[in-house]
Amino acid sequence: MTAKLELYNDALLILGERKLASLSEAREPRRALDDAYDKALDYCLEAGYWNFAMRAVQIDSSASVTPTFGYQFAFPKPVDFIRMYRQSTVPTFDPPLLDIVDEPNYWFANCDPLYVKYVSDDVAYGADQSIWPETFSDYIDMRLALKTCKRITGKDPGDDLVKGE
Repeated sequence: MTAKLELYNDALLILGERKLASLSEAREPRRALDDAYDKALDYCLEAGYWNFAMRAVQIDSSASVTPTFGYQFAFPKPVDFIRMYRQSTVPTFDPPLLDIVDEPNYWFANCDPLYVKYVSDDVAYGADQSIWPETFSDYIDMRLALKTCKRITGKDPGDDLVKGE
């Protein structure tokens, strides 16, 4: 299980900075890490098809949105959606649905309902630190260190930090 304090302290260790005693400590490193955390999490989740973050759902077409042309149905994207893995007309996802349009807030297709499997940042999936593998925790540590380096240390990130070494 990975706690946010542990993530923050690992990022500070990478930066060569002093650890935090708690998440309520009134220091600039904690504020910088707080500001970077949500974006770092979404960035790292978006980078792969993480099994711990995968969610499968059935989505019914929108009653309030009607496509103007081409497709019969519009499907709102889930609020916890980060990255698409597979879409289908059947709950087993076999075969995958290929005839679908991906717009910023909706998917358009000629089937109803739509089954989607995607990377989620929901607290029961991708945002649940207790189910993260160590490799993902390390990835978040590095991303937090990279994004907060200048603010915390006053220096640009070195090449080793940018390359993730």
